[in-house]
Amino acid sequence: MIRISFLILALFITGTAIAQKAQHVIIVTIDGFRPDFYEDTSWHTLHLQELVKEGTHALEVNSVFPSVTYPSHTTIVTGVQPATHGVYYNAVFEPEVSTGKIYWNDSSIHSETIWAAARAKGLKVSSLFWPVSADAPVTYNIPDIGSLGEKVREQYSKPLGFVDSLKQEVFGGADRINYGKDENVGKIAAYVIAKDQPNLMTVHLFSVDHAEHTVGRQGDMVKVAISDADSAVGYIMDALKKAGIWKNTVLIVTGDHGFMDVTHNVDPNVWLKQAGLLNDAKSGDWKAQFNSAGGSTYLYLKDPTDQQTLAQVKALLNGLPDSAKAYFRIVDRAEIGKIGGNPEVALALSGENGASFGNDVSGDAIRPGKGGTHGYFPLDFHGIRTGFIAAGPGIKKGGLITQMSLRDIAPTVAKLLRFPFPSAQGSVPAGLLIK
Repeated sequence: MIRISFLILALFITGTAIAQKAQHVIIVTIDGFRPDFYEDTSWHTLHLQELVKEGTHALEVNSVFPSVTYPSHTTIVTGVQPATHGVYYNAVFEPEVSTGKIYWNDSSIHSETIWAAARAKGLKVSSLFWPVSADAPVTYNIPDIGSLGEKVREQYSKPLGFVDSLKQEVFGGADRINYGKDENVGKIAAYVIAKDQPNLMTVHLFSVDHAEHTVGRQGDMVKVAISDADSAVGYIMDALKKAGIWKNTVLIVTGDHGFMDVTHNVDPNVWLKQAGLLNDAKSGDWKAQFNSAGGSTYLYLKDPTDQQTLAQVKALLNGLPDSAKAYFRIVDRAEIGKIGGNPEVALALSGENGASFGNDVSGDAIRPGKGGTHGYFPLDFHGIRTGFIAAGPGIKKGGLITQMSLRDIAPTVAKLLRFPFPSAQGSVPAGLLIK
């Protein structure tokens, strides 16, 4: 008994007990991440499955509405829903002139981020390929800038010369870096860990999303992509060990949304045009139009107070034949508000029975489709929910969370790194942390 007491005292003196507090948190998102990628061993995700054994994982994680990349990732770093943080889609809705504008700069976010809160606490913060992160308050950054081009990406990457250093020191003098290969992103993250050992780093991997859009939930292309993502996680794990900070780092692997297979494409603006409500958007001759985000689409009224047009749209939708109504359900304004969705829209449609949405105004309103998509109302389908694994100091080993939300991640990070983050709407999931 005396020997045990002395041993406990010795552990405190040598700092072993103190080391159980996290000094670093790395968040890795796999775009299109599904729980079955780590629950089903046939996917051969050895690093993910190792983390499951060493830490806590979730059976499913609720995304936001729409369940698409940019709003979801913004919720991860703010702990609030899109209605609060202001990033409603990947691309900004432009009703009359389409310029391809996207949400890409940190200034688009209307809520405090964990990047800023950690930085204010004096912690070192970095981010790689994270959506809506250009000009974010971080030391190392390569932002996700959508289709704006590599010149813009390099312009907003920091510190100055960061990309050139990567080309020389990581990729052997390459002229360009294939960022679409997750293994390469893992190598870049490993480089940053070796150089700076950030207290907080966010990393976005996106090859799985591309594969699932192309072939759907299953297929060899998805197997290759998730294996690539798993390898990227492995590079990060190895880098943490080589840097000597593995034992005081919490590694979180999560996602933004799941995926559903597509069998049909629906263009509801065709119905609006036939009803005389969307004659020519470019000239301003419209009363209503839908803006689509994959598995969901959102009704905008030119005059937000135009209840007559709203009633006309509802009657139109309810009056469609059952063969058309089988491909969507109406999400009313109250339901959108309850889930923290876009406050600017009058109603939304969420796809059913394999439907994805588009913005065409001519041709058949319903056509055959293929591949996969996301964006659906997240509480309707288990398949659209994403995953979560966490391992490291303070995290329960062998723990299981039945269900959580993306907005729970930011307050969890704040708790682990011990900085205040009162703006979060989420909470630390029960059963995640060692009490």
